[in-house]
Amino acid sequence: MSSESANEDCLAWAARDTSGVLSPYKFSRRALGSDDVSLKITHCGVCYADVVWTRNKLGNSKYPVVPGHEIVGIVKEVGSNVKGFKVGDRIGVGTYVNSCRSCEYCNDLQEVCCVKFPTLTFNAIDVDGTVTKGGYSSYIVVHERYCFRIANGYPSELAAPLLCAGITVYSPMIRHKMNQPGKSLGVIGLGGLGHMAVKFGKAFGLKVTVLSTSVTKKEEALTLLGADKFVVTSDQQQLMAEAQSLDFIIDTASGDHPFDPYMMLLKTFGVYVLVGFPSEVKFNPGSLVMGMKTVSGSSTGGTKDTQEMLDFCAAHKIYPKVEVISIQYINEALERLIKKDVKYRFVIDIENSLK
Repeated sequence: MSSESANEDCLAWAARDTSGVLSPYKFSRRALGSDDVSLKITHCGVCYADVVWTRNKLGNSKYPVVPGHEIVGIVKEVGSNVKGFKVGDRIGVGTYVNSCRSCEYCNDLQEVCCVKFPTLTFNAIDVDGTVTKGGYSSYIVVHERYCFRIANGYPSELAAPLLCAGITVYSPMIRHKMNQPGKSLGVIGLGGLGHMAVKFGKAFGLKVTVLSTSVTKKEEALTLLGADKFVVTSDQQQLMAEAQSLDFIIDTASGDHPFDPYMMLLKTFGVYVLVGFPSEVKFNPGSLVMGMKTVSGSSTGGTKDTQEMLDFCAAHKIYPKVEVISIQYINEALERLIKKDVKYRFVIDIENSLK
């Protein structure tokens, strides 16, 4: 049965044009393949990527766009070759649903770096030629390789943000050895990604400093999230007092901001990791050369790192801070997300609101 001839049995909310306004939509998922898992979606996190593609900010949106790539659900059917999952299992799906599976990065389970580019969970071309549609929907069909087991007892609504926000900061922290107890970490930006970086930093035994332009975030950084220090970066005196104090910085800010003041905070051999998307990255070469510092970029993570991160969060009781919403509230939620009016991740209760 082809997706064209199948009944339109998948309920969703989709954007039809650059306004980004979402409304109810029905469509057909592709047929279940022998290596595929079909899961009933119970929860889906809301990421800024959902704004980017519903509003065509990159100029490549394929309407109608069904966003959502922080997906948690229950397996309702498996293909004949599937070995890792069974009906009834609770699993997650993240930012991509396929890759070439033959390049050096796929072979190393770093599929996010696939040389042919991974197939994104929404707004990409699926194996059957249709456009992928994400988690603002009732169910999804995914190759088992790109599905992740959620530990028993870990709440589904809290697991969802781990599939993008969580892995986006966890992966580079592991890669750059930001898990050495006693080392010092600076976190720029205290949103969906930043608050997870603080939580991981504390779980790794790091001394965590939140770097923010807003003094209003001090109490939540220190009390709610457990950071060791809070620095108002617009205060030159506070900033200078922290010069050469940090082993690592993870920058989650997507708004344009200067880099030299933050580079000054790194110790010799310090590492600065960028996971946000400002319009440009500009710093004086001296900020990099003097002190032999490293600047790196990172985007989500491979399947091995993602499963490891999910298991780590379960073992160490690391939970994102979320606001659970109904699908009917999604347009308001996206507007609030743009205004950074959320602490710290919206999660849609798909199971109880998408009817």
